[in-house]
Amino acid sequence: MDFDAVLLPPRREKMLQQGYWLNKTILQSLNEAVHQYPDKIALVSYKTEEKSEKSFTYREMLHTANRISLGLKRLGVQKQDIVSCQLPNWWEFTLMYIACRRIGAVLNPLMPIFRERELTFMLKHTESKVLIVPKTFRKFDHEQLAYQLQQNIESLEHIVVIGGEGENSFDTLLLNHGLDNDPQILNTLNDVTITADDIAQLVFTSGTTGEPKAVMHTANTLFANIVPYAKRLHLGKDDVILMSSPMAHQTGFMYGLIMPVLLKAKAVLQDIWDVNKAIDLIHEHQVSFTMASTPFLNDLSNAVVETHQTVESLKLFLCAGAPIPSSLVQKARQNLGVKVISAWGMTECGAVTTTRPEDDDERSFNTDGLPLPGVELKIVDEQGQILPPHQAGSLMIRTCSNFGGYLKRPHLNDTDAEDWFDTGDIAYQDEQGYIRICARKKDVIIRGGENIPVAEIESLLYKHPNIAMVALVPYPDERLGERACAVVKLKDDSQQLELQDIVTFLKSHNLAIQYIPERLEVWDELPMTPSGKIQKFKIRENLAKPEAHPA
Repeated sequence: MDFDAVLLPPRREKMLQQGYWLNKTILQSLNEAVHQYPDKIALVSYKTEEKSEKSFTYREMLHTANRISLGLKRLGVQKQDIVSCQLPNWWEFTLMYIACRRIGAVLNPLMPIFRERELTFMLKHTESKVLIVPKTFRKFDHEQLAYQLQQNIESLEHIVVIGGEGENSFDTLLLNHGLDNDPQILNTLNDVTITADDIAQLVFTSGTTGEPKAVMHTANTLFANIVPYAKRLHLGKDDVILMSSPMAHQTGFMYGLIMPVLLKAKAVLQDIWDVNKAIDLIHEHQVSFTMASTPFLNDLSNAVVETHQTVESLKLFLCAGAPIPSSLVQKARQNLGVKVISAWGMTECGAVTTTRPEDDDERSFNTDGLPLPGVELKIVDEQGQILPPHQAGSLMIRTCSNFGGYLKRPHLNDTDAEDWFDTGDIAYQDEQGYIRICARKKDVIIRGGENIPVAEIESLLYKHPNIAMVALVPYPDERLGERACAVVKLKDDSQQLELQDIVTFLKSHNLAIQYIPERLEVWDELPMTPSGKIQKFKIRENLAKPEAHPA
């Protein structure tokens, strides 16, 4: 794969001179950890459906990753080849990334919720050579779907199945091959030169232009965010990090996979969110930090009260993905004794702003934090002029951790000649520099921290034989922040349409379940501008009322 990461070369020298790019890879961090703390527990993986827990020391992590690397090499995987994995938060995910970096391959994580429609596009777009899946997860047969996909994707040479049997199983292909018993073969892992400027991760962000976009990151861009993030939050080698957010998202990947290795800390992975199990893991492993969206925090606060338990070891809970209600911050403080940190970020650059542990609690519910070191931001009007405090405008950022660009889509990079990236969000900034995200130019719905690609779903609904017009809009939800509502106008007033009708229709088009609207409104007319555009803000206002009704 030839990567068109056009945003990286122009700023490389400046980033190195300023010290934001460290020229360091996860392999170097792991080697340091093995040298200093070889027998320290580095990784704990809890698999819910098996009710099993597996741990690795730093020494064991390195040895196992090397074995996986040799298995990948035997499959013909070379430097800059794409290895896709559709995995939950399992130990195989973490070690697969390290193994790929060992031979210069690029890991492409895919959300386990994706099905045929999303996966076909993503695997073709990345020209993936290998796809690694669980045999089954949450009662879905991923193995069967993987083989079905392989029939129509020319580049996809190998399917590797975790929990499977036979010649294509993970154990057979990547673990129990015995290649690491030969020192000469093991030494071949040193044949490939790996640098911090190589593309290391290819992850998809939700599509608002009709298709998802593949974000390219290097070790330099990833570390440029993780280092100041950890420093601001005072995280170090003695911390234990619980990651229940999906590692196929940037949140889980950066702060649950890479950051613990960088800090020489301990990571605890939970594959399916279960609040009572999370409490058990916090107790068992003395978890001190976690990061997730507001529903996780709400569940944890409620469960502690209901079960009369404590989570004394947990010091920080960083919330991102949606504004945090003040009542939730107060409840978490009272019930958990934990400091809630508010943050805002993007797949393209990781966390951009956070509050600080030293800040008053109110900062976590009335702001999205201060820029991290290495981040510049500005709020501008439609003419590009910088706005004064408390005036909302387009949020532009210039950050050391900005991505290399969208794979095969450089025209969508949204970065100008001076490296200012248009986030697509509307925000304002106060006199102290804290920002608040107050609206989105991008047409997305954030459901429990998960971006729902509105344009794609609307496009599918327009294919429904009874629908003349459709607008997918958010409506407020106490737990998830937002849910999706489809507001439609029918082609014929005599027709009827029920929510289950569109659920069945979208499932027939292989749309991920989490993207399917959970509410349907049938209106006689949708509010329009004089130029014929649907006025979604008016629809949202109506839905927020106790009883929604046509505008």
